[in-house]
Amino acid sequence: MKVKFHTLGCKVNQYESQAMLEVLLAQGFQAAGQEEPADVVVVNSCTVTAQSDQKARQALRRMKRQNPGAVAVLAGCWPQAFPQEAEAFPEADVVLGTTNRRALGGHILDFLSRKQRIVRIDPHEKGEAFEPLRVQGLSGHTRAFLKIEDGCERYCSYCIIPYARGRVRSKPLASIRAEVEELARAGYREVVLTGITLPAYGQDLGLSLCDAIEAACGAEGLDRVRLGSLEPERLTPPVIARMRAQPKLCPQFHLSLQSGCDATLRRMNRHYTAAEYREIAANLREAFPGCALTTDVMVGFPGESPEEFASSLAFVEELGFAKAHVFAYSRRPGTVADRAPDQIPAPVKEERSARMLAAAAKSQLAFYQAQVGKREPVLFEEAAGPGLYQGHTANYTPVQVRCEKDLTGEILDVEITEARETGCAGQLL
Repeated sequence: MKVKFHTLGCKVNQYESQAMLEVLLAQGFQAAGQEEPADVVVVNSCTVTAQSDQKARQALRRMKRQNPGAVAVLAGCWPQAFPQEAEAFPEADVVLGTTNRRALGGHILDFLSRKQRIVRIDPHEKGEAFEPLRVQGLSGHTRAFLKIEDGCERYCSYCIIPYARGRVRSKPLASIRAEVEELARAGYREVVLTGITLPAYGQDLGLSLCDAIEAACGAEGLDRVRLGSLEPERLTPPVIARMRAQPKLCPQFHLSLQSGCDATLRRMNRHYTAAEYREIAANLREAFPGCALTTDVMVGFPGESPEEFASSLAFVEELGFAKAHVFAYSRRPGTVADRAPDQIPAPVKEERSARMLAAAAKSQLAFYQAQVGKREPVLFEEAAGPGLYQGHTANYTPVQVRCEKDLTGEILDVEITEARETGCAGQLL
């Protein structure tokens, strides 16, 4: 039987889809090509917003139309957070949550043998262990993503993810080291450590994120280790000092901000102030000269006054992020913020988004301009056109160079010669 996946959402979801595919392949299933019909279609869902749920519905319906008669599987965060809604979605033959993904193949075969719909959404339990999934890499990538943590206990007022993912669970250090070494043997030059709340890694094992970083960096055959999204308040000076001691660790840190206004941060139930965030950013820049700080910024959160928005905008302008993902608040039923008064009208959110995006674009261009003249190793990932290849520096600056030779998968020194709005151009040294 041939199977095809469609993945929505974050890098953790991408890792889990690849892991489920590899489990199925080991059980005798085959991966369907992009234009090839499939006997089984799987949508691995996201539920960050209500629009994410709608995208999952649309994706599964589309895949069923394109693959008539295929077993349709709905899995992931949406069923786990909203089991009654997912169970009521008639197009799904098999409905699974975010637990026991290794059982997917058995559920598919059970449905085929009994022709009875299967809904298996097991609740997350206190004390449950990290699910032992492994991947051999994500197809088409020169860097591999490695999930080392699951679960969230932060309960931000706008977020449903703690209900979809359960409590913090961590991948054992020996498993991290072994999987990184396996990825290096498969030809990957860089590994990105990911998780739902990455800095919480190890709190269930008596460890810390630094232990995971050191395990990954200690693996033979690997050139770079990069970190996924980070909650800033756990990056204390001792943590940053341990991170700095790892030469393979890439100097790019995605520190989730959400707002630069303290009053808004309190309503969001974020666990830091703007001043604390500013200090953490300064400590990182001192420890990793030339590092890139990237972030997420939300505008139009309930109750965000013009003054609060202005404070957040000024903070983003001050920090000078290398890149900022700007998005308007979207109501998520089931969260505290969805029930909050003073919801911001859509036109106001659109206007604030545009202003924040303009500030982010300005600081991004300034960061790229600061790279001009530097000589940096670039991991080349793909062809951008005939004789044109693109990749990223250690601080995740996008760089394009011209070369007649295929550079994909190589790390080569480049002199950066030009800054553009979307990245930099350079010359091979």
